[in-house]
Amino acid sequence: MAENVAVEQGLAHEGAEVAGATTAHVEHHAEPALLGIAPPVAVVSASMIVLLAIAVWKGLPGMLTRGLDSQIAEIKAQLEEAKTLRAEAEALRKEYADKIANAEKDAAAMLDHARHEAEAIVAKAEQDTADVIVRREKMAQDKIAAAELAAVTDLRNQAAAAAAAAAKGLIASNHSADADKALVDQAIAGI
Repeated sequence: MAENVAVEQGLAHEGAEVAGATTAHVEHHAEPALLGIAPPVAVVSASMIVLLAIAVWKGLPGMLTRGLDSQIAEIKAQLEEAKTLRAEAEALRKEYADKIANAEKDAAAMLDHARHEAEAIVAKAEQDTADVIVRREKMAQDKIAAAELAAVTDLRNQAAAAAAAAAKGLIASNHSADADKALVDQAIAGI
């Protein structure tokens, strides 16, 4: 412990010597003064007071407030213009959104109309096809009936011709000229 006290006293002694050495080297200068009576702080303060008094006398605060007021008015006008532009933009956005919605509705209506027209065209084509098939079947049946009638008529004609030829042959073989004369006389008498 004694050693610690001795070290502390030695350090304090060295600190005192260093402190004394630095104070010995500091020089004192004289402070400037206006006319030897006013310190610099008083001169600067008085100058500022005079400068502020001149500024107030010339209306600098009024000019500053008028300038600030004009800038405030300009900023307010710009804000009003921005509000107006925003309202116009919102109106345009709503208008175009409505137009898009209407266009989508119109497109859906057109698509629905086109579907109905296509279905009507398909139904008409199916009906026309059915009608054509019915007409063609009728025409084919008429042609078949006409062909059958022609065949029957032709067959009758052939049968009549064959019968006439057979009758002619029979008459020619079974009748003589005397038999013909008796038939002719009988026919004349019947008139």
